[in-house]
Amino acid sequence: MKSMFKPVLLAGLLATAGLVAFSQTPAMGDHSMMGADSSMHQGMNHEQMGKMNPARMQARFAKRTAVLKAKLKLSAAQEGAWTTFTTAMKPSSDIKAKHPDFTELAKLPTPERIDKMKVFHTQRLSELSAVMDKRAEATKAFYAVLTPEQQKVFDTSTTRHHGYAGRNGSRQNSTGTAQPKQ
Repeated sequence: MKSMFKPVLLAGLLATAGLVAFSQTPAMGDHSMMGADSSMHQGMNHEQMGKMNPARMQARFAKRTAVLKAKLKLSAAQEGAWTTFTTAMKPSSDIKAKHPDFTELAKLPTPERIDKMKVFHTQRLSELSAVMDKRAEATKAFYAVLTPEQQKVFDTSTTRHHGYAGRNGSRQNSTGTAQPKQ
């Protein structure tokens, strides 16, 4: 009997720690393939950090797409593909950070709470995957109508390497090769 107690206790502690960590993680917001920079949190207090501002997201998206369109120098024949691409890439309310009702979850016994969180997590991943698939297809279709020169501009303009350090502390350049940490 004693040998059963430790694994059950450990499993319960791990599940509780996971739920606590998940419930305290702020929403990350919408980070489209076109980039997200550190300025998105400027001027926000701690309470606002996990909240999305749809108007601000739309304004940032419009600014980024205008810059990209200017760099690409699209022809009239490419305008339709551009419109389809930007429509698919727009920040949408479909991917707003959704959270379960934590007050209701707190009323449930731990096993039921874990099951509800698992269902919520699976549903959320499915929704995000569908949005990502839609955006990936739109990007590939748009990319196919670009000239080789425009494809190079698109590649460099939409690659996000914000100097995040890798495991060994090195940084990657736009070609994906590691650069020594300075």
